[in-house]
Amino acid sequence: MSLVEKYLVLENKPVGEDLFVLKFLASNIVASCEPGQFVHIIPSNTRDPLLRRPISLYDVDKKAGTISLLYKVVGKGTKLMTSLTNDDYLDVLGPLGRSFSLVSNKNVLLVGGGVGVAPLVYLARRLIKMNCTVTLLHGTENSQQLLEEAKLREIAFKYLPATMDGSIGYQGYITDYLLREIKSSEIDHIYTCGPEVMMSVVADYAEKNNISGQLSLEEYMACGVGACLGCARKLRSADEAYVKICQDGPVFDFNEIEI
Repeated sequence: MSLVEKYLVLENKPVGEDLFVLKFLASNIVASCEPGQFVHIIPSNTRDPLLRRPISLYDVDKKAGTISLLYKVVGKGTKLMTSLTNDDYLDVLGPLGRSFSLVSNKNVLLVGGGVGVAPLVYLARRLIKMNCTVTLLHGTENSQQLLEEAKLREIAFKYLPATMDGSIGYQGYITDYLLREIKSSEIDHIYTCGPEVMMSVVADYAEKNNISGQLSLEEYMACGVGACLGCARKLRSADEAYVKICQDGPVFDFNEIEI
């Protein structure tokens, strides 16, 4: 069930370099929120900028009725979001999109690049409840961009960070860490989100080692409901059909989508 409604902001805090977590009370939709879905929000109370912004569900507390969003300040809209306080209301459309398919009793690898780790957090919580052993690889430029490290360690059996400058964890690309250090024989399923060049390497790794998995695409979306066709993407099919990321995704099987 997707609704358009204004929800009370409870918290909007910095958690890293240009990174913020915004929590809001949304007890009427939390029950329908699934890992991998997103909400489409108006980033300010002024309707400037006009278009909504798609942001992945970062964490969901169904008992408390709250939803948390992780966002990075990259432009006017996200900059305005940082000024929201706990007496403001957030205009939200959602939850939207196709969620991750959950597995149970598996050894699961999560690979997150930068802020792309966001949808993997709520996913990890759900996988743990499905008796999965979760390993999380998280790659960033530096330690200042490693958000809420305590939370990430809490949700994973193994938390393995990588930074380009070597300030914490493995030094180099997260994909190099994957290819050099992770034994494919110990992985049953992979989920990934982040830069597409990273996800392409992860998908190739999975295919070569006969490991099933899914990825979550990040894309600008004007409408969020499949009407504008602004987020169309080609499928890996003989007829070269196209899908809409906002409606048919953002989650796809590795062998389903061109990246």
